[in-house]
Amino acid sequence: MKRRTFVTLLGATLGWPLTAPAQQPAVVIGFLSSRAPGESTSVVAAFRAGLREQGFIEGQNLAIAFRWAEGDYKRLPTLAAELVGLRVALLFAAGGPPSALAAKAATSTIPIVFSAASDPVRLGLVASLSRPGGNITGMSTLTTPLGAKGVALLKELLPRASVIAQLVNPSNPSGELESKEARAAADALGVQLRVVTASTVDEIDAVFGVLAKPPRPDALIVAGEPFFDSQRAKIVALTARYAIPASYAWRENVVAGGLMSYGASLTESYREAGVYSGRVLKGEKPDNLPVMQPAKFELVLNLKTAKSLGLMFPQSLLVRADELIQ
Repeated sequence: MKRRTFVTLLGATLGWPLTAPAQQPAVVIGFLSSRAPGESTSVVAAFRAGLREQGFIEGQNLAIAFRWAEGDYKRLPTLAAELVGLRVALLFAAGGPPSALAAKAATSTIPIVFSAASDPVRLGLVASLSRPGGNITGMSTLTTPLGAKGVALLKELLPRASVIAQLVNPSNPSGELESKEARAAADALGVQLRVVTASTVDEIDAVFGVLAKPPRPDALIVAGEPFFDSQRAKIVALTARYAIPASYAWRENVVAGGLMSYGASLTESYREAGVYSGRVLKGEKPDNLPVMQPAKFELVLNLKTAKSLGLMFPQSLLVRADELIQ
């Protein structure tokens, strides 16, 4: 094989342009995501910003090899193995528990930083938040209790609600934990929780077809889950088509036309993961970096969507909202 052909193929494999040995970046890290590249622009930018804060700039002294599962979690072990085979200096697991668990299973020696993992201790990712143990640490978004919070917020908006559905992905181990928390909150409020599941695009369509038929739930909680986030526009459009009030974990869903959200900032989680990655690349051990938890949870309300559903947010929610989208 000619040298020029080899360099071109290597660049295509890793995801950065190579033209001559002198231009090759000094550090290569792997980016393993359960999500899709098209809807991950903002979080990738945040991750790069965190790395930049630590002095690592892509194209100068850093290269990132991207691997995307695009919502198909079964692909993650193979993609993780590919990145380990490239002998990356660090493996960043993006897109919640599925990618973090795949990364941990793939290597016990390469440092791993994860982002947006809901409950890393209960999922077995780390031994404890303060002392993660082994070669892994990262950011927790604490989405497990958000199912319960979604029940409470929807009941506050709809005092007469008696049935609330919750959409979870059975392929994500955090879904069961989130449903358990939501069910306890629903029982305390005298509400029936109806759990529905989807792990493919066709299953999302099928779920909404079922929800639209009697007996219809009064509202819907959409789990803070990477596959659902990759289908954000579709899910928001379906809730509008079938006039189902829905609560989400991420602000991005409300910006896209969703009714309301309560949760941490995804972009901030990725920025902090970039900072942690930079610190590890400088020599710090993951075991010495405690898992970071969100400093703030934000309530975001979409007034236009509420009006289209014939709803008005009560004053108790309006005064607590961190952001009102007109």
